[in-house]
Amino acid sequence: MNWLPESLRGLRRDMLFLTLLAASVVFAIALPSRLPEWPGLVDWPTIAALTGLLLLTKAVETSGALHVAGHWLIDRTATRRIAALGLVAATALLSMLLTNDVSLFVMVPLTLSMCRIARMPATKLVIFEALAVNAGSMLTPIGNPQNLFLWQQWGNGFGGFVLAMLPLVALALGLLLVVTAFAFPATRLEVHDRGDEQVDHRMLIVAAVLYLPFIVLADMHMAGWALLGVFVVFLAFRPRIVAAIDWGLLLTFVLMFIDLKLLAGLQVIRDFIGGLGLDHPGHLYVTSALVSQVMSNVPATILLSEYSHDWRTLAWGVNAGGFGVVLGSLANLIALRLLGERKAWLAFHIWSIPFFIVVGLLGWALL
Repeated sequence: MNWLPESLRGLRRDMLFLTLLAASVVFAIALPSRLPEWPGLVDWPTIAALTGLLLLTKAVETSGALHVAGHWLIDRTATRRIAALGLVAATALLSMLLTNDVSLFVMVPLTLSMCRIARMPATKLVIFEALAVNAGSMLTPIGNPQNLFLWQQWGNGFGGFVLAMLPLVALALGLLLVVTAFAFPATRLEVHDRGDEQVDHRMLIVAAVLYLPFIVLADMHMAGWALLGVFVVFLAFRPRIVAAIDWGLLLTFVLMFIDLKLLAGLQVIRDFIGGLGLDHPGHLYVTSALVSQVMSNVPATILLSEYSHDWRTLAWGVNAGGFGVVLGSLANLIALRLLGERKAWLAFHIWSIPFFIVVGLLGWALL
């Protein structure tokens, strides 16, 4: 087993992975006729895009550039509270312009580097950045996969989508910034260990040159070809980068797609949802937020779009459902895996579940 990457060896202690694996075994026994369909249940373009982003961000992290950037930011930030507010706001803004997962791949490694330099606790900051991408990405059609699906499905226009989401986003972001200000102390930041600030410029340049073409090709639905190019380059240039990425995260995502789509396809689930009266906006909002807690907000959006054409209420519900339990949004899982601390899962829910309840209730009141 020692020849396996560390991320795969660690799956033996990963409760989420083990739960998903157990669910897969149950589905295989209960629905053996559907086993040939399993590969088709996985969203392979998403897996390809995620793999490429893992490779590129690992290269940037290994180059040492984030360490230098962390020093630069700390030298220009007075207190932990200001640093936290700046990082949370930047993460939310970035998620509006790119996507929630890309924002995390940029901000979380930078945050971890800053926290190592200043000996700040990273767990809470990364948790708040996960909340930030869920809050910020809901504003635009390109911020997250569920918005992109609803935008394409109903053709409601970029500006119209933003206007429809603006009240909920303003509420969620305003609340998040207030909570952030109270959650982080106004103590001064101090650099305890400057360490080695050398940068592997060749690796950084290669990653930077590959990044934009990769994003463009993935956006053009050519993520597989984009991944092939990135994979070949790093396999020839820095094979240790290929071995160092979180292969366990990718395997966990594959199992999530299979299990959640099999669950959504069960007739008992469809019959139950069909009887909830989703023609009523309040019922649709509450159902979409709660279903997202069980099967994540992207498959929940796809499932519930078959029962209602009220795209605005559905968008509000599934985006509010991105908060709460870790399964509410795949971005939550990405953030916690990038953090790499098992104790963070409990801390995440201590902050995220109350935030989900408050945002959910306020959103319901605004309908």
